[in-house]
Amino acid sequence: MSTVLITGAGRGIGLEFATQYLQDNWRVIVTVREVSPALSSLQIAWPDQLKVILLDITDWPGVAALGQTLADERIDLLINNAGFYGGNRQDLGHTEVETWLQTLAIDTIAPIKVVEAVLPRLASHAKIATLTSKMGSIADNHSGAAYHYRSAKAGLNAAVKSLALDLGRRHTVLLFHPGWVQTDMGGPGALVTPEESVAGMRRIIHQAGPDESGHFYNFDGTPLPW
Repeated sequence: MSTVLITGAGRGIGLEFATQYLQDNWRVIVTVREVSPALSSLQIAWPDQLKVILLDITDWPGVAALGQTLADERIDLLINNAGFYGGNRQDLGHTEVETWLQTLAIDTIAPIKVVEAVLPRLASHAKIATLTSKMGSIADNHSGAAYHYRSAKAGLNAAVKSLALDLGRRHTVLLFHPGWVQTDMGGPGALVTPEESVAGMRRIIHQAGPDESGHFYNFDGTPLPW
C-alpha cells in the first residue's frame, strides 16, 4: 500500500485529496490545525488507513519534529496543500506587515520546511507536489493588487524550482495551480469543483516522471508561465 502525506487536509482541496486517495486504497497521513467534522467522518470510515497529525505548519519546532513523528513511515507522495490567502484588503495602501509576514510564513516558508523535515522519510523516487496559484506568476499578472498573496506564491514558485534542481532525479517535484475551486477560499461562484481539480492533479502526479520535475502546471495539465 502506497502512502501519501497531505498538509492542510481538514477541508477544501486537501480534504478532497485525502478522500480520493483513501478511495484508491492508499494509506493517507494528514496534518491539520484541528479536526473538522468532514475529516472526522473520514476517520470513522477509514480508521486503519487514515492517520491525523495535529500541526500548525508555522510551528517550526513542530514541523521539524515531523521526521521523528513519522519515523515508522515510508512516504511515496508528499502534497504541500496548506495555504493562506492573506486577508481581504491587500491592495496598494492597505497592506499590513503582520498579515503579509503570516502569508509568507504559511505559503512560502512552510512547504519547504515540511520537505526538509520529511526528506529522510521519502521513499526512493517519491514525488513532491506543491499547490501554488497563477497569482504567483509574474508573467500572468495583469491586474495588480493582492500584494500579500502574489508575493508569497511567487516566492514559493522560486523555492520549489530550486527544490527540483537540488533533488535532481531522486524525486519528481511538481508545482500546481489547482484552478479557481469551489472552496471556502474560492467561493461558491468558482468555476471548478474540488473533485475535478484534485482528479486532474492526481492524473498529472501519477503520469509525471523526472523529466517533468520543476514544471508549473494548471490542474488540467496545461503548462503555466512563471
